[in-house]
Amino acid sequence: MNELDQPVSALDGVGEALSAKLARLRIDTVSDLLFHLPLRYQDRTRITPIGILRAGMEGVVEGEVAAADVVKGRRRSLLVRLKDGSGIISLRFFHFSPAQQQQFAPGVHVRCFGEARAGATGLEIYHPEYRLLKAGETPVEDHLTPIYPTTEGLTQPRLRGLIGQAMRRLDATPQALPDGIPEPLRERFRLPELQSCLHYLHEPPPDADLERLADGTHPTQRRLALEELLAHQLSLRQVRLRIQADGAPPLPSGRSLQTRFVTQLPFSLTGAQRRVLDEIARDLETAQPMLRLVQGDVGSGKTVVAAMAALAAIAGGCQAAVMAPTEILAEQHFRNFHDWFTPLGIDVAWLAGKLKGKARLDTKAAIADGRAQVVVGTHALFQDDVHFHRLGLAIVDEQHRFGVHQRLALRQKGEAGGLTPHQLIMTATPIPRTLAMSAYADLDLSVIDELPPGRTPVQTVAVPDERRPEVVERIRRACDAGRQAYWVCTLIEESEALQCQAAEATRDALTEALPELAVGLVHGRMKAAEKAEVMAAFKVGELDLLVATTVIEVGVDVPNASLMIIENPERLGLSQLHQLRGRVGRGDTESFCVLLYRPPLSAHSRERLGVMRETSDGFRIAEKDLELRGPGEVLGTRQTGLAQMKIADLERDRDLLERVSPLARALLEEAPDASGPLIRRWLGDEAGRYGQV
Repeated sequence: MNELDQPVSALDGVGEALSAKLARLRIDTVSDLLFHLPLRYQDRTRITPIGILRAGMEGVVEGEVAAADVVKGRRRSLLVRLKDGSGIISLRFFHFSPAQQQQFAPGVHVRCFGEARAGATGLEIYHPEYRLLKAGETPVEDHLTPIYPTTEGLTQPRLRGLIGQAMRRLDATPQALPDGIPEPLRERFRLPELQSCLHYLHEPPPDADLERLADGTHPTQRRLALEELLAHQLSLRQVRLRIQADGAPPLPSGRSLQTRFVTQLPFSLTGAQRRVLDEIARDLETAQPMLRLVQGDVGSGKTVVAAMAALAAIAGGCQAAVMAPTEILAEQHFRNFHDWFTPLGIDVAWLAGKLKGKARLDTKAAIADGRAQVVVGTHALFQDDVHFHRLGLAIVDEQHRFGVHQRLALRQKGEAGGLTPHQLIMTATPIPRTLAMSAYADLDLSVIDELPPGRTPVQTVAVPDERRPEVVERIRRACDAGRQAYWVCTLIEESEALQCQAAEATRDALTEALPELAVGLVHGRMKAAEKAEVMAAFKVGELDLLVATTVIEVGVDVPNASLMIIENPERLGLSQLHQLRGRVGRGDTESFCVLLYRPPLSAHSRERLGVMRETSDGFRIAEKDLELRGPGEVLGTRQTGLAQMKIADLERDRDLLERVSPLARALLEEAPDASGPLIRRWLGDEAGRYGQV
């Protein structure tokens, strides 16, 4: 094991307790310390005369102890008076030991750093970093002082000392940290060398550009951010190569079946749908597994595209599987596919967690012997006890709810003949292009950027909570006109129980206020069968008003619903609000979305609700969401791992993504062995997880 790959416990003074604290910062090895970068810097390269210090100024002061006393007040403290010929200042310690008190004997010379503030004795520095000076003491720091992200019980001096040890090891054995990007590629892409960047960032010279270092745009930081983005992209490309290492069944023969399907539809396909279908057809014709993400705004017709792809699989003698993240959405897909495919003589099966006993065994048998040509369900489809006869295509809806590992797990389902199924992944969450390039680097991207004719844009208004009675009256008028409405309850607490209580209380209040209407309720704590029953009743018009938590965010299709009220919209992300709003405006009647907020709104919330009023373009909304909330929130990246970046910031470094793709290609072509160490450096254990299913 090389010097830098050793555990942090190999460093002087690091025992179990300190190792545990470092682990909280994701620092496990000596090398991890090198990549633990400062948040900001302090200038301790010159001594400031005490006489010119002012309240609010930070600086290094040096002087002789005039007195040191324990003073009683509201809190007992040690007060040390320090003089340097230009003035006098107090150092105040609220936490101190008798030994510390004895250090500050009159006449001792002290150098310290901190922020001066006005106190009871004039200017004071609370808990300064200090050291006692010996005769003929060395000059001040020759570089800026880094301030690192830290954790409870780990002080800045301790962390700086450990990183200093790691840097000395690096200097002694520079070969222990290879650059990762070979020199010819560094020159072509104009990248500084790695080790010099690390030295600069841990010990910047006094004249360093602090402004650029503070906002993360210094060339040394950009080099590291680029390398981290590159490692993520390479890891996803590895996933792609691993999936494509097995062949896939070529599926070139679906045209006639697709034509019969399209002629029975009550609408014609949009140009965008036809373009995406052409892209899919080209993928399916090859003996390599298709890995394609189809993005389409709410209501753009992704399900029809998925159905056409499924028909190509069936025409090629294969099965198609359709997986959705929730039973509500999966059931809706099942109804659609069943209604579309039964007239074509195609068998569609349903498999979800709630299917039990004989029905489940029968369905599994039909999947295993190939009678079930299309299988729709939740992740129950990918459990170990489900065996496909010949799975040719897997369609995954709302991909951001699943992760890379599920994409890999799909390979196991192509057991018959050692083939991997083609994968078509769909999302109604518009993802900004920069994010898609990095989060889904293992997928080809198609966009359905056109709504079917006849879809009416939803008018959106923001209304303060005190106008609630007017909003209730608006529901009455809409339902009197034969329409239906949603009322969506959101809570700031993560607690599902509290959300459900709020929804129940809202349902009771609305039932009382609107006694002539049939009011239903759906929330996350209801059994799937109960939810499905209420949704079905709403869909066929037995209920006028549906009170729900955000469980109705995806996929519920009730064309007669033309009004949605969203309570506390300021608590949801823009993309989630856009998804919810997409539940209305699915018919030919003018539809409305009322954002019922609690004043006062922060400037940030006002800006977000303003975006919802101004546009219904999902991609514009997604770009704004990325800007306001960051990539982790937009993507739900707990699964993608992108939220866990150490240095790169997808919003700040979006322009680097344009350079990452060509660099990744060049590295794989010219130095394929370099990608493994790079991925391990930046993803650590995560890198291993991409290789396992």
